[in-house]
Amino acid sequence: MSPTSPPIFDGHNDVLLRLYKKDASDAATQFVEGDGKGHLDLPRMLKGGFGGGFFAVFVPSPAGESIGGLADAMQGESYELPLPGELEIGYAQPIALEMMGLLFRIEKESQGGLTVCRTADDLRGAIERGSVAAVLHIEGAEIIDPEFRSLEVLYEAGLRSIGPVWSRPTAFAHGVPFKFPGSPDTGPGLTDLGKELVRRCNAMGVMIDLSHLNEAGFWDVAGISDAPLVATHSNAHTLSESTRNLTDKQLAAVKESGGMVGINFATCFLRADGQMNAQTGLDVMMRHLDHLIEHAGEDNVGFGSDFDGATIPGDVGDVAGLPTLRQAMRDHGVDDALMEKLCWGNWARVLERTWGG
Repeated sequence: MSPTSPPIFDGHNDVLLRLYKKDASDAATQFVEGDGKGHLDLPRMLKGGFGGGFFAVFVPSPAGESIGGLADAMQGESYELPLPGELEIGYAQPIALEMMGLLFRIEKESQGGLTVCRTADDLRGAIERGSVAAVLHIEGAEIIDPEFRSLEVLYEAGLRSIGPVWSRPTAFAHGVPFKFPGSPDTGPGLTDLGKELVRRCNAMGVMIDLSHLNEAGFWDVAGISDAPLVATHSNAHTLSESTRNLTDKQLAAVKESGGMVGINFATCFLRADGQMNAQTGLDVMMRHLDHLIEHAGEDNVGFGSDFDGATIPGDVGDVAGLPTLRQAMRDHGVDDALMEKLCWGNWARVLERTWGG
């Protein structure tokens, strides 16, 4: 296999937030042409063999209410960052729509270089022809109204994945704080609206993302949902005792459902000391890979980088460094068949089951 194959389909990135913060009229053009900023742009995606992934729409809290520099805050032997409060829908919706517009402009300007995928066939077709397969994802359901009218509109626009929460609370659920060491069992489960959101998403074929959801919410989803359980960017709590990571019992439930866990590249969720530190070897990621395969199964593990949203291992650096990750996997003993599953086959399978054809 070449250094850029198999293609890597990725469970989470925050490039739309990065481009939104640029506040530039040509942000989509810069992404397509290659601005060299952050972790992602289209030329570097193609260079690294990035097959596609979930493009998150995340609405930042208003200035003065958001968490400051995470890398600086996530230092020391322990930490707990205070979370901002719940967002008003009238504040969140216009920002989210602007980010979605960025994705659709990128699709148009890329002239086939990136495809927004609404079906499993779309995804497989895009990957096979070398077009970046983009899935529209909402991280935090603040833009969904209690009557779910906006959910129907967003589905028609291309929404195929939603996380009921980022870490701050919503009308639907409670997230986990950024705390280390800590348990994901941090508060109450889904609200009645959250339970209805899961049912409606199941009926529509919209994937529910369990990353950022607390443990009580996880088990609520597991008890309601008839779809695979998916955590797009989470790691093993046994190896890194962050509230954001999954316990072995949760991993077993993911396996039983035929779901997915995407390994998060954020070093604070990889390291045993919980630190945001780019000087983190890929051997640490391989330990999480082994643990997740052991407890969730080799058919239920992939990647969820958190590109453009976290400090990642310096040996990868950005999306163009994905060949280094593939080589680390090969050196670790991952054979070609398993590579294909981990890099994109498992994601394609779980989305086909969740979305339909």
